[in-house]
Amino acid sequence: MVQNVLDFLMEYGIWGVVIHSFADAIIFPVPVFFLQVSLSLIDPSSALWIATAGYIACLLGTPVGYYLGKLLGHSVLYKLLKKEWIDSATEMFQKRGEVAIFVGSFTPIPFKVFTILSGCLNYPLWKLIGYAAIGRAVKFYVVGFLFYYYGRMAENMVGHVSLYVFLLMIPILLIGLLVRKIRAKRQLLHTVNKQAGND
Repeated sequence: MVQNVLDFLMEYGIWGVVIHSFADAIIFPVPVFFLQVSLSLIDPSSALWIATAGYIACLLGTPVGYYLGKLLGHSVLYKLLKKEWIDSATEMFQKRGEVAIFVGSFTPIPFKVFTILSGCLNYPLWKLIGYAAIGRAVKFYVVGFLFYYYGRMAENMVGHVSLYVFLLMIPILLIGLLVRKIRAKRQLLHTVNKQAGND
């Protein structure tokens, strides 16, 4: 059934990627990564256009998945997806929502888990879109650039390079969050000291 849908979407080329990517953020169980790779393999010169189309469609689908979660709650997740995916994503969200969304852009856990879960947990939509924009851009364009520059040889490189980029980006994100936390603490301390001085 799923393979039939993928074959159907492949016939529509870049528009198939748009449909798949939009649905990937809402309900479709198979990540758009597979269709992106298949189409990029057929025509590597179009790989960057395919990446761009998928990226934009994903961002457009993100708020739809968010409001689906807000309206229907966890019940919709358990009907659509594996319990272990949901439990894993929920645990990540409870520890650090920003990291969960960013990591979710790379992991095999379908991205819709994170869009719907964000709505369920009332996570700020603007943060969801912001972090998704960064994570999904990296995911789509790593594949796009590899196929554009290396052609069909990129098929064997995609998995390894995506893993390396993921391993590189996570420390950068964590450092960014740490710096933001330190700045917030300094600002709070400055405000407290200023108020104490006025008293």
